[in-house]
Amino acid sequence: MSYQKPRSQNDYKDLFWSLLPLVLICLVIAGIASQCTFTAKGPTQGQIPHLDVSSALAEDAHNMHFPIRNPAVPGDWKPNSGSRDTITGTGGGAVSTVGYITPQGTYMQLTQTNATEDALAKKIVGTRYATGTEQIGDRKWVVYGEPGTEPAWITDFGDTRVLIKGAGNNAAFTTLATAVGTAQPLPAK
Repeated sequence: MSYQKPRSQNDYKDLFWSLLPLVLICLVIAGIASQCTFTAKGPTQGQIPHLDVSSALAEDAHNMHFPIRNPAVPGDWKPNSGSRDTITGTGGGAVSTVGYITPQGTYMQLTQTNATEDALAKKIVGTRYATGTEQIGDRKWVVYGEPGTEPAWITDFGDTRVLIKGAGNNAAFTTLATAVGTAQPLPAK
């Protein structure tokens, strides 16, 4: 006959020893399912997806009814994503977005739209207010930024508003802003 303590005498050691087999079983199952790895190196960068940015923006220029630009970014910037969206409500419009990975491994977003600046800012940066401006070449960019958030810059080409946003440093923003400012609109076909 085995002795069993009354429940009122159980403590945290008993709880620990009761849960230990369950935790070990979960780890074994996770390891078998390849959902859990144990490495001393930490996270490693995976394969960066590739986007044919020229084709994507050319298609957007053909399908959207406002000028689209394909900026000549440096060759070591990797285009990795693209999307289309619509800003609804007052001042809304069609949206074309592409993303790049800079040589420093940071993401930079380029969004072009026929929506108003207010509608674009509300959609992308939320409730942040303009905090200043940057003059890049002959183009003035309105800066939306707060400590602890990714800044966004918006400029107005008349028929098109362009937003750049991302985790890049000031040099990355300046590079993308310069490339956008010198790019000519793609043919609409």
